[in-house]
Amino acid sequence: MADREHRTVFVTVGTTCFDALVMAVDSPEVKKALLQKGYSNLLIQMGRGTYVPLKVSGDATLQVDHFTFSPSIADNMRTASLVISHAGSGSIFETLRLGKPLIVVVNEDLMDNHQSELAEELAERKHLFCARPQTLGETIRAMDLETLVPYEPGDAKPVVTLINRFLGFPVD
Repeated sequence: MADREHRTVFVTVGTTCFDALVMAVDSPEVKKALLQKGYSNLLIQMGRGTYVPLKVSGDATLQVDHFTFSPSIADNMRTASLVISHAGSGSIFETLRLGKPLIVVVNEDLMDNHQSELAEELAERKHLFCARPQTLGETIRAMDLETLVPYEPGDAKPVVTLINRFLGFPVD
C-alpha cells in the first residue's frame, strides 16, 4: 500500500499530565488498530506525564516517536492524517479548523469535567469521535472517517448555547 508511507497519527495531551492517554496509545491493542486502519507513524506529545512510550511497536511496522513539549504543535497537527487529543477546547477547535479527523479522549481523572460535555456534544454532531482511554482501541477499530461532518467555525451559536446551558444561563 504505497499511500501508507506517511500516514501519521499525532497524539497531544496539551500541557497537562494525561498518562492514561499516552499509555492507551502505547498499548498493543491501539497500535494494532492503527496499523489495521493504514497508519504508519505515531507521534506522541506527552506533556508533563511520567509514562514514557516505547519507540517501536511489537511488529516494528508502526514508527513511534514522542516528545514532551514544543513551542508549537501546529505543524504536527497540519501534517497529521489523524489527531488523537485530550479534551481541551483549544486543541479540539484547532484540529477541527484544520479539517483533520479527530478522536478526543476524555480525561476522567479531572474533577467537574466540563471538557467531556464539549467533546460529547461535538461527537453527537458528528464533528469528531469521542473515547475514554480504555475504549480508544475500540473507537479506532469502529471509526469511519466518511461519517464525520466538517465543523463550520463561523457559527459560534451552538457552542455558546452549550456553554450557557452548562453555566445555567437561559438559552434562547
